[in-house]
Amino acid sequence: MKKIVLVLFLLAGFAAAGRAQESRQDVSISGIGLIPPFVASSTDVQVHSTTAYGVLASYRFMLTPNSAIEANYGVTYQNQYTYLISNKLRVPIQTRTMEISGAFVRSFTFKKFNPFLEAGPTALIFIPIRNLGTDVDAKQQTGIGVLYGGGVAYEISPSFDIRAEYRAYVTKVPTFGLGGNATENTTTNKWFNIYVPTIGVAYHF
Repeated sequence: MKKIVLVLFLLAGFAAAGRAQESRQDVSISGIGLIPPFVASSTDVQVHSTTAYGVLASYRFMLTPNSAIEANYGVTYQNQYTYLISNKLRVPIQTRTMEISGAFVRSFTFKKFNPFLEAGPTALIFIPIRNLGTDVDAKQQTGIGVLYGGGVAYEISPSFDIRAEYRAYVTKVPTFGLGGNATENTTTNKWFNIYVPTIGVAYHF
């Protein structure tokens, strides 16, 4: 009887230790590229954009072994939006973009590979940079939109994985507060899909 009790006690102890060591959270840091598409609108405004590069910090909390909620904060160094109005007036705006977003993540397990999909709301803060690349009175603007994406994580140890992902933001094309300007009206009445390739490292704890 004593041996049975001892075995049951040890099994309960191992089970508790296993639960304590199970990773339910992770943090990651990634490099990102932000690639806005070309936009042509019904208001005779065309928008050309350059690529920006930056960093993304993320936190995930596992709800189940295959689902999680995620919070993200990202920032890019700078890129340029160029508004061509009526094929005559060129309005360049140097910009820094910040992302604050949340998402639901659904993952799948294939040995050391863990593909995943995610989607959720996002706020993009477009911040004009006052330099020679911005010669108009552009103002900071926040766009509300949707984040979606998919990628794969490769486990390099029980605590670390490498993640590569295609992310995207769907939001309205910013006007930088110039929508009511008679000569520099940057209104497009368009939404665009910003492409955000991402690669980084995650730590599980």
